[in-house]
Amino acid sequence: METLIAYCGLRCDTCPIHLVTLEQEASLQQTKRASIAEQCSKLYGMNLQPEDITDCDGCRAGIRRIFSGCLHCEIRKCACKKNIDSCAFCNDYPCKIFEKHFLEDPSAQKRLEEIRQKGV
Repeated sequence: METLIAYCGLRCDTCPIHLVTLEQEASLQQTKRASIAEQCSKLYGMNLQPEDITDCDGCRAGIRRIFSGCLHCEIRKCACKKNIDSCAFCNDYPCKIFEKHFLEDPSAQKRLEEIRQKGV
């Protein structure tokens, strides 16, 4: 199975929001959504409730389920506007938007660089 990589280089298969989407047991899903909402509030200053943690099939999912927070992501908006599969393929990569993102997740930068080198 191919690893789903977000426009910005994050791995969806390790994203807690994507993982809770895949959870089959309702009580576990609710507990995990509450935990994710709490973590997002602490780490990112977002005021989220468990019901705000919507299902997500990845930001590149098109018309399928996308986490409500990802709908407002500047990186996603830009990639959709430019109609590219990954920011690695953007002529402006790496742009100013990525400065903070790469500081928070250096592995995302590494993944995008690998995608860029492979050209896939």
